Amino acid sequence: MRGAQLPAAPCRRASAIPLEQERLLQSAPAAIPDFPSTSVVQEMPRKNQECTRMGGGASTSKKRKASLQSNSNREDSPPPRDDLSRILRKSLLPRGYPMPSKITGGMRLVNTFELCFGNLDGYSEEHTSIKLLALSLCQSIVSLAAFKGQDRRFTCTGTIIQHTASSMSILTSASLIRSSEDESKILDKLEIKVRLPNGKLVVGKLWKYDFYYNIAVVNTKAFPEFHAACFHNEVPANVKFSQSKLVAIGRVFESGELMATGGTLLYKTCKFDCQQLMASTCKTTKAGIGGPIIDADGKFIGMSFYYKDGAPFLPITILQKCLKHFNEFGRVLQPWHGLRIGSLQAEKLRVREEVHDILPHAHGIYVQKVVSGSPSADSGIKAGDVITKLDDFALSNAQEFHELILDKAESAFRHGEGMHLTVSFLRPSSGSEFCATISAEVIDMSEQNMSSQNKSKQNSVRWPVPKTKWLYPDDERDADMMPLVRKCRRPGYVYEAPLMTDVSRYTRV
Repeated sequence: MRGAQLPAAPCRRASAIPLEQERLLQSAPAAIPDFPSTSVVQEMPRKNQECTRMGGGASTSKKRKASLQSNSNREDSPPPRDDLSRILRKSLLPRGYPMPSKITGGMRLVNTFELCFGNLDGYSEEHTSIKLLALSLCQSIVSLAAFKGQDRRFTCTGTIIQHTASSMSILTSASLIRSSEDESKILDKLEIKVRLPNGKLVVGKLWKYDFYYNIAVVNTKAFPEFHAACFHNEVPANVKFSQSKLVAIGRVFESGELMATGGTLLYKTCKFDCQQLMASTCKTTKAGIGGPIIDADGKFIGMSFYYKDGAPFLPITILQKCLKHFNEFGRVLQPWHGLRIGSLQAEKLRVREEVHDILPHAHGIYVQKVVSGSPSADSGIKAGDVITKLDDFALSNAQEFHELILDKAESAFRHGEGMHLTVSFLRPSSGSEFCATISAEVIDMSEQNMSSQNKSKQNSVRWPVPKTKWLYPDDERDADMMPLVRKCRRPGYVYEAPLMTDVSRYTRV
C-alpha cells in the first residue's frame, strides 16, 4: 500500500550481524589505545547505517527497499564478509601496525605510537611545575613520522635546535630513519613529515645522522612563530647528582598532543648498548623517543629514548659535540679504544665491595670489559681496573671520559695525528697504580663508509624499540591493564573466553 510504513521488526539488522560479532565491533576501539575519533563502530558499512535510519519509515528506492526486505527476512543470512578485518586493515596497516591473528574479547594493541604519557590532570604542586616547564619549551617541540609510500614506519618527537630565516633544524632519534630489515641502513625511499606545534604538517629532509649515538637532524622550512630551544654547553651542576628532578617532554604525531612527565636522575647502567647514556625514572612511551629532557630550571640537558623502567637519555655534552662534528666534518668522529666502562659509584654493590676492600678511597671509572685485540688490551689495561685520570684530568664519572675522548678525536683528525690517551689506573687485585698509553683510532661510523672491520668495532650497538603487537587474555599477562591469566599446557586444555559482559575488565574504556 502506498504510504504504508515498513514494519520495524524486519529492519532488525540488514546484514544479520551475529550478537557476538556486534559486541566485538563495539569493543574494538577500546582494544586500540587512543584510537582515532573515527571509531570502528562509526566506520561500519553504510548498508547497516541505512537500515537503522529506515526503521522510522524513511523513503528509499524500490530496488533498495526490496533488497532490504529480502535480506532482513532471511534469519540465516551470513554476516558481511570480513567486515571487522576490513575496518582493522584500513586503520592499522597504514600506521604500520600488525593485523590480529584472531578476534576475541579482551584483545588489545600495545606499544603503539599513539599511546600518551604523563597523566597531569591533578592540581598538585608537582603537576603544576611539570606543566609550566613543558609549556616553556612547547613552541620548540615537534613530532615526526617516516613514511615509505603511504605506509607510516615510525614516529617520534623532535626539538627545534636551530632557526634561520629560511629553515629550521630539528634534533631527533635516528630510529626514525633506521631500516627494520637492516639496522645499519636508513629506510629505503624515505619520506619524513613533521607535525608542528600549531598542528600544521610539513615535509622534512634528512640532513645528518649517526647510528652509534642514534641521533639525526631533519631540516624543514622556517616558521617565525616557533623558536629554537636554548642549549647549554654542559650539563648543569645541579643535575650531576642522583635524584635531581627532571622532566621528559614529547608530542604525538597524529593528534599533535603535548606530553610531559616528571622523574629523577639515576646513576645506573643503562640497558642499551651505548655507554654514553644516562638514566632517569621518567616513564614515557614510544611517542616520546627523541624528545627533550629538561631540568627543574627548564634547561635542555639531553635527548630521551624509550625503556620500560625509565627514559635513558644522551646528555647535552655529547649531543653538542656530535652536532659540532656534523657541522665541521659531516659526520661524528668516533674514537675506538676497546673499553667498556661505567662510573664506579654506579656499579653494583658486589663490585664496589671488591674495590673497597683493597682501595677504600678509590674514585673514577670502572673498566667493565676490554675487547680482545683492541688498543686498550694492547696497553695492558684489564677488566676490573679503575681509571682515575685521563691526560692528567681527574675523572669522577664515565661521562667525563667520553667527552674528553671526543675532543681528542677531533684534535687528532684536525692535525692528522695519532690519537694517544695517557691514563692512570688502579688495579684492585694488587692494590697497585699504573700508567699506560692507549693508541686509539678514529673510525668512520657512517653507513656509506663503514667497512666490515669497523662494523665489528661498533660492537653491535643496539637501540631496541618494542614492537607493536596484539595481546590476548589467554596467552599474555599485562600487569597494568589485565588480570593474571596463566598459560596452561595441559593436553586438551581449551581456554574459555570470558562473557562479553566482562570485556570491560580487559579493555580500556
